[in-house]
Amino acid sequence: MLNQSAIIRQFPILQQKINGQALVYLDNGATVQKPQRVIDAIANYYSTTNSNVHRGIHTLSQNATIAMEKAREKVKAYINAKKPKEINFTYGTTDAINLVATGFTSLLQKGDEIIITEIEHHSNIVPWQILAQRTGAEIKYIPLTLEGKLDLDKYKSLLTDKTKMVAVNHVSNALGIVNPVKEIIDLAHEKKAWVLVDGAQAVAQMKVDVQELDVDFYAFSGHKMYGPTGTGILYGKEEILKQMSPYRGGGEMIETVEMKASTYADLPFKFEAGTPNICGNIVLAEAIDFMLDIGMENISGHKKSLVTLAEEKLAELPEVEIYSPNMPKSGAISFNLKLNGVHPSDVGMILDKQGIAVRTGHHCCQPIMARLGILGTVRASFAVYNTAEDVDKLVAGVKKAITFLR
Repeated sequence: MLNQSAIIRQFPILQQKINGQALVYLDNGATVQKPQRVIDAIANYYSTTNSNVHRGIHTLSQNATIAMEKAREKVKAYINAKKPKEINFTYGTTDAINLVATGFTSLLQKGDEIIITEIEHHSNIVPWQILAQRTGAEIKYIPLTLEGKLDLDKYKSLLTDKTKMVAVNHVSNALGIVNPVKEIIDLAHEKKAWVLVDGAQAVAQMKVDVQELDVDFYAFSGHKMYGPTGTGILYGKEEILKQMSPYRGGGEMIETVEMKASTYADLPFKFEAGTPNICGNIVLAEAIDFMLDIGMENISGHKKSLVTLAEEKLAELPEVEIYSPNMPKSGAISFNLKLNGVHPSDVGMILDKQGIAVRTGHHCCQPIMARLGILGTVRASFAVYNTAEDVDKLVAGVKKAITFLR
């Protein structure tokens, strides 16, 4: 059982009041707050280590390089990749997905097929649409049932010998649903297609083993796992990364440069042009240690219990409609009020006046909202520092919103 008081004390931002009320932060699907040890690690880097990496023989540069490569090793172990060179530092999940989509420009041709899903964040839709426009490939998608499930029978019928890439999220940022990614990966591999999994909402909530999944690419962001913003990871199998074209050109990613042509560095530097977010990449290791110290099973169980509790208590209110009730979820719940003329933002603003931070709108998932026939939802998403009392405050806040908006 988690020591909630001890965990909460590690997050200085949670000690403040919003609109005169104690802060109840339930917008963790967008970004989580940072523990003091992560904040201290940022200050320590700039106070003691700040220097550019991989390019200097002086002590500070070497210290920074060693620290960043240790962080790469930490990420490798965290997701159980085979080699450090399969871990590419990016600026977030969006950047990582764009890296793959751009790198596949030379690997796809007209008539090839890309399968995405109706439950995706825009960041796992738009880059593939751009790739299709560049190459002449065709986009297909796995539809979403009204219950929130991906239609796997339809997926099986979509897979052909022309399928080259399948892209799916591990956990839906809009609905909190955990998707059957292992089954999706295995079916794609039967057709010799590659698979990219958007793990932005998963890596801080559950143990992820990329070798067990046998996934080809796995992308995630540091800021959703108690680390700094502007950090991210693309895991990719070595043999596939070697086939891809670089995403960006510049320093660090080259082997030789001549005026007529250049050759590229080995992995992972081939995809890490320019000065990286050195501080953020190094501090990401501290964020991982924070989670490991608590235990991923403890974190996963805690978040699931809060989602279950929130769903049960909100379901008791006849004015509340919960989306995808009783589906396997991790970390988030989406709902609306069944009151005429009430927009999710109306609910969000009333909750904010009570110190409760939630996310409202389409959550960068317009196809999901179109499928459900709504403009958006109210989303409450949980982190390790949230408590059952936070759920009670959310429900009380929703009751006030119902009274005010009725």
